[in-house]
Amino acid sequence: MIRGIGLDAVSIKRLESWKDNPKLLRRFFHPDEIHAAAAKGFMRIPSLAARFAAKEAFGKALGTGLAGFSLREVAVVNDPRGKPEMMLYGSARRALARFGGGTVFVTLTHEEDYALACVVIESAE
Repeated sequence: MIRGIGLDAVSIKRLESWKDNPKLLRRFFHPDEIHAAAAKGFMRIPSLAARFAAKEAFGKALGTGLAGFSLREVAVVNDPRGKPEMMLYGSARRALARFGGGTVFVTLTHEEDYALACVVIESAE
Protein backbone atom coordinates (compact mmCIF):
# COMPACT_ATOMS: atom_id res chain seq x y z
CA MET A 1 0.00 0.00 0.00
CA ILE A 2 1.21 3.51 -0.76
CA ARG A 3 1.99 5.47 2.43
CA GLY A 4 3.23 8.72 0.88
CA ILE A 5 3.94 10.58 -2.34
CA GLY A 6 6.19 13.61 -2.73
CA LEU A 7 6.99 15.80 -5.72
CA ASP A 8 9.51 18.63 -5.94
CA ALA A 9 11.09 20.96 -8.49
CA VAL A 10 14.44 22.72 -8.14
CA SER A 11 15.84 25.52 -10.25
CA ILE A 12 19.07 24.30 -11.85
CA LYS A 13 20.34 27.89 -11.84
CA ARG A 14 19.99 27.93 -8.06
CA LEU A 15 22.54 25.12 -7.79
CA GLU A 16 24.93 26.72 -10.30
CA SER A 17 26.15 28.97 -7.50
CA TRP A 18 26.97 25.88 -5.39
CA LYS A 19 29.26 24.18 -7.91
CA ASP A 20 32.46 25.83 -6.67
CA ASN A 21 31.66 25.44 -2.98
CA PRO A 22 32.72 21.94 -1.84
CA LYS A 23 31.68 22.67 1.75
CA LEU A 24 28.12 23.42 0.67
CA LEU A 25 27.99 20.34 -1.56
CA ARG A 26 29.18 18.13 1.31
CA ARG A 27 26.50 19.64 3.53
CA PHE A 28 23.63 18.57 1.28
CA PHE A 29 24.88 15.58 -0.74
CA HIS A 30 26.11 12.11 0.12
CA PRO A 31 29.70 11.44 -1.04
CA ASP A 32 28.43 8.88 -3.58
CA GLU A 33 26.24 11.56 -5.19
CA ILE A 34 29.10 14.05 -5.41
CA HIS A 35 31.40 11.43 -6.93
CA ALA A 36 28.84 10.27 -9.52
CA ALA A 37 27.94 13.85 -10.47
CA ALA A 38 31.61 14.73 -11.03
CA ALA A 39 31.76 12.06 -13.75
CA LYS A 40 28.83 13.67 -15.61
CA GLY A 41 30.82 16.67 -16.84
CA PHE A 42 28.54 19.46 -18.04
CA MET A 43 25.50 17.56 -16.69
CA ARG A 44 26.91 17.69 -13.13
CA ILE A 45 24.69 20.50 -11.86
CA PRO A 46 21.40 19.23 -13.40
CA SER A 47 22.18 15.84 -11.85
CA LEU A 48 22.72 17.34 -8.41
CA ALA A 49 19.62 19.53 -8.76
CA ALA A 50 17.50 16.45 -9.49
CA ARG A 51 18.95 14.71 -6.45
CA PHE A 52 18.25 17.72 -4.26
CA ALA A 53 14.65 17.69 -5.52
CA ALA A 54 14.47 13.98 -4.58
CA LYS A 55 15.53 14.74 -1.01
CA GLU A 56 12.81 17.37 -0.73
CA ALA A 57 10.26 15.01 -2.32
CA PHE A 58 11.24 12.34 0.22
CA GLY A 59 10.46 14.76 3.07
CA LYS A 60 7.12 15.60 1.47
CA ALA A 61 6.27 11.91 1.09
CA LEU A 62 7.04 11.45 4.80
CA GLY A 63 4.89 14.45 5.62
CA THR A 64 7.69 16.03 7.67
CA GLY A 65 9.36 18.29 5.15
CA LEU A 66 13.11 18.40 5.73
CA ALA A 67 12.77 18.02 9.51
CA GLY A 68 13.96 14.88 11.26
CA PHE A 69 16.71 13.74 8.90
CA SER A 70 19.94 14.93 7.35
CA LEU A 71 19.96 15.57 3.61
CA ARG A 72 23.41 13.95 3.39
CA GLU A 73 21.82 10.72 4.64
CA VAL A 74 19.56 10.50 1.59
CA ALA A 75 21.48 9.42 -1.50
CA VAL A 76 20.09 8.93 -4.97
CA VAL A 77 22.34 6.62 -6.99
CA ASN A 78 21.86 4.90 -10.31
CA ASP A 79 21.78 1.14 -10.76
CA PRO A 80 23.85 -0.40 -13.60
CA ARG A 81 21.03 0.31 -16.09
CA GLY A 82 20.75 3.94 -14.99
CA LYS A 83 17.58 3.63 -12.90
CA PRO A 84 17.70 5.94 -9.85
CA GLU A 85 17.46 4.34 -6.43
CA MET A 86 17.14 6.08 -3.08
CA MET A 87 19.54 4.89 -0.39
CA LEU A 88 18.80 5.92 3.20
CA TYR A 89 21.27 6.11 6.07
CA GLY A 90 21.14 7.08 9.74
CA SER A 91 18.41 9.57 10.60
CA ALA A 92 16.76 9.24 7.17
CA ARG A 93 16.41 5.48 7.58
CA ARG A 94 14.99 5.98 11.08
CA ALA A 95 12.50 8.58 9.79
CA LEU A 96 11.27 6.09 7.18
CA ALA A 97 10.87 3.40 9.85
CA ARG A 98 8.91 5.76 12.16
CA PHE A 99 6.64 6.55 9.22
CA GLY A 100 5.99 2.85 8.65
CA GLY A 101 7.58 3.01 5.23
CA GLY A 102 9.26 0.14 3.44
CA THR A 103 10.16 0.41 -0.23
CA VAL A 104 11.00 3.85 -1.63
CA PHE A 105 10.64 4.55 -5.33
CA VAL A 106 12.18 7.62 -6.97
CA THR A 107 12.19 9.07 -10.45
CA LEU A 108 14.14 12.11 -11.68
CA THR A 109 14.07 14.39 -14.69
CA HIS A 110 15.54 17.70 -15.76
CA GLU A 111 14.76 19.99 -18.64
CA GLU A 112 16.26 23.38 -19.37
CA ASP A 113 15.91 25.37 -16.12
CA TYR A 114 14.35 22.81 -13.76
CA ALA A 115 15.01 19.44 -12.19
CA LEU A 116 12.09 17.42 -10.82
CA ALA A 117 11.75 14.37 -8.64
CA CYS A 118 8.89 12.18 -7.50
CA VAL A 119 9.10 9.83 -4.51
CA VAL A 120 6.60 7.12 -3.61
CA ILE A 121 6.82 5.30 -0.29
CA GLU A 122 5.15 1.92 0.15
CA SER A 123 4.26 0.54 3.56
CA ALA A 124 6.66 -1.82 5.31
CA GLU A 125 4.17 -4.69 5.37
